[in-house]
Amino acid sequence: MRLAGKCAFVTGGRQGIGRGIVNAFLSEGATVTTCGRGPRPGGLPEDVVWHELNVSDPAAVNIIAEATDILVNNAGVQVEKTVVDTTDADWELVMGVNARGVFNCCRAFVPLMPKGGSIINIGSISGNVADPSMALYNASKAFVHGLTRSIAVDHGPDIRCNAICPGWIETGMLDAGFDLADDPAKAKQDALARHAVRRFGKPDDIAAMAVWLASNEAAFATGQLFVIDGGMTAASPLYPGLF
Repeated sequence: MRLAGKCAFVTGGRQGIGRGIVNAFLSEGATVTTCGRGPRPGGLPEDVVWHELNVSDPAAVNIIAEATDILVNNAGVQVEKTVVDTTDADWELVMGVNARGVFNCCRAFVPLMPKGGSIINIGSISGNVADPSMALYNASKAFVHGLTRSIAVDHGPDIRCNAICPGWIETGMLDAGFDLADDPAKAKQDALARHAVRRFGKPDDIAAMAVWLASNEAAFATGQLFVIDGGMTAASPLYPGLF
């Protein structure tokens, strides 16, 4: 029960990584509030508070902001386009949620967080290395990484702030990426060969890191980007698994 007595707010807790973090925090004894754009999802434990919230709206975020020990900025969207194909509406959607949404929540929650608070931003390996046809998504995650460092520097020692940078995790976003390939099945097989652990990640893999970062065990960790990608970005293009 590493999070016993702590209150957590997790954005984007409807499904995928966010839902995995909500469940993991509950199992470690935290009181959890989460949110999403639509109505309360089915199957969410009754003791979890749900807010219908668009994190890109600063006024809406300010209304629900409250004193909390742990803030997880997980809400995110993805558009599979190059720069030249990207529309203004795409910009408003992706940068609004992935970049401004994280900024809005940090700005609203930081003044309310008690000493010893922990902010965990969900970045991506796409903020470090560019995925093809993901121009805005890549850029939005790079923003999250930079903001993470700034918050750690500006608001330490009272608040720690770190980012988790997932690799390819089994969610709807992963499937959408493979759908861009001429042969999605072959692309998936090739991708698996690039992982040292020979599998894609699961939401629970990211949730486990979130629990550690939220706990007192991570008291000396701040301003860091923790890559959780099964060893994919550790390998050179000549990685033996491809041959």
